[in-house]
Amino acid sequence: MFPIFHLSRYRLTVLSLLVTALTLAACNAPPASPSVSALPVAPEIASGYRTDLHTQYAARHMAAAANPLAAAAGREMLRQGGSAIDAAIAMQAVLTLVEPQSSGIGGGALIVLWDGKAVRTYDGRETAPAGATEKLFLQADGKPMPFPEAQIGGRSVATPGVLRALELAHKKHGRLPWAKLFEPAIALAEKGFAISPRLHTMIASDPFLPRSPDMAAYFLNADGSPKAVGTLLKNPALAKVLKRVAAEGPNALYQGPIAQEIVAKVQGNANPGSLSLNDLNGYSAKERAPLCTDYKRWQVCGMPPPSSGGIAVAQILGTLQVLESYDSRFTLARLKPLKSNKPAGLEPAPEAVHLIAEAERLAYADRAQYVADSDFVPVPVAGLVSPAYLASRAMLISDRSMGSAKPGTPPGIQVAYAPDRSPLRISTSQVVAVDDQGGAVSMTTTVEAAFGSHLMVQGFMLNNQMTDFSFIPEENGQPVANRVEPGKRPRSSMAPTLIFDRQSGELVATVGSPGGSQIIEYVAKSVVGMLDWNLDPQAAISLPNFGSRNGPTELEQGQFSPALIQALKDKGHTVNQIDMTSGTQAIVRVRDAQGKASWAGGADPRREGEALGD
Repeated sequence: MFPIFHLSRYRLTVLSLLVTALTLAACNAPPASPSVSALPVAPEIASGYRTDLHTQYAARHMAAAANPLAAAAGREMLRQGGSAIDAAIAMQAVLTLVEPQSSGIGGGALIVLWDGKAVRTYDGRETAPAGATEKLFLQADGKPMPFPEAQIGGRSVATPGVLRALELAHKKHGRLPWAKLFEPAIALAEKGFAISPRLHTMIASDPFLPRSPDMAAYFLNADGSPKAVGTLLKNPALAKVLKRVAAEGPNALYQGPIAQEIVAKVQGNANPGSLSLNDLNGYSAKERAPLCTDYKRWQVCGMPPPSSGGIAVAQILGTLQVLESYDSRFTLARLKPLKSNKPAGLEPAPEAVHLIAEAERLAYADRAQYVADSDFVPVPVAGLVSPAYLASRAMLISDRSMGSAKPGTPPGIQVAYAPDRSPLRISTSQVVAVDDQGGAVSMTTTVEAAFGSHLMVQGFMLNNQMTDFSFIPEENGQPVANRVEPGKRPRSSMAPTLIFDRQSGELVATVGSPGGSQIIEYVAKSVVGMLDWNLDPQAAISLPNFGSRNGPTELEQGQFSPALIQALKDKGHTVNQIDMTSGTQAIVRVRDAQGKASWAGGADPRREGEALGD
């Protein structure tokens, strides 16, 4: 029904690639790249690194989420014969309760799904209210607002989309009744769940939480201190909402008293927004054409715009593949991680970090220049991931770091846009699942920054997704592609991904991660770890995080040796050691000596996730 953006395996000779690259390189110079002097910190603070995780195995089905209660709900649906999307819906409902800082029914989601016959993608990204203007985040002097001023309150709330996307996917791929999928979350909300160490850390570290009466009453003690780890937290208001959603479908949220309360909260606070009942009533999720590209002997499928994640991951992998083709020194399989005495137990080879970080600089430069909601902006998707274009970009990579990349000039450009110089932030969660029939899902779900807008309605958080738009609508008379426009979906970094064997067509893996603008780095690292370095999913996820968002080369704090850091500096890298709080989940098909297939799953040690299966 929907065409797939697909580029066959690169078949050009090295000579023809280089000729094409030289031709493209001779085009007019592109605009300068965005400033990279002040890249944002991780959207969620670090809360520790677990060393007790091991790859989990299952013969029939598996679910993985950033919280074990959510993973258990997903597995329960699979045990009852549910599909992968059934499991994802149950996990999302539970995450709304137990991980409110990251995702929930007041936010959005992007879904990549395999039904055994075709890849489907469902866009539940939030939309800008009809009353929003491109000057939404500009102060009176024309300068962009400080991020907290934009985030906290109704100004930042976009029309939530996750329930509509789940409804759309369930109608086509669900096996269990819609109402059943909310039973685990309703039970937990009524009976209570123990506050986890991570949730406690997030509550205690949030300076704005005490200023929200609803959040303070829920998360804090009478004296204003955060409720302790292990405290039983009940949420009867959310239980009632979920019961209505279970009985009435998403209309319970988009129409009637809950919708009215959402609008009243958004419009009636000190930093009001324009979200209206018409915005809620008129929201619709979309099925979009998946973005599938070839990487060596695999096919990698992800989200198209408004996500930049699918394009960027495809660009990174494609650039690395081109590099290997003309210089054997750049063969990733020969650059396997080395043993380390750091918590992860492994450390990437310095040359691998260099190559991947350089490929990421190029992808992030293009992302800032060209990617936005394709319903509003003509995004040159095919050109950005074409082998010839990636060959031209790969020529910019050498033994020395380029420091900061400029956007390229891909074929298919229709409109000149200014680069987006706004901050890169988002708070997210990730679920993956495979079912008994071989179906699979990767869903990344979000409320944007930690605890979203800090507006709480009936026990759930409202997103601050509007701050994913550019704060600066134009530059030098040229519009920014990701500027605010009514009805538009803000650009995302979310990169839910499915991987297939190109020859057999068999599903190989489902993977994705939260982590803001660093999602692209986390997913690329995990994919390379599983495919090129043959790591099991847990080892690939646990591997130290690294990469570049077209600024400093970022290394996960406390996970890298002085020798590697010095090796990067010797190549001209400016190195920043920072918290890189991914939350990657992955499930991979494995085979025993007799060829019998089963599943192997991994969860990120930087959060509280778990992979559970039978």
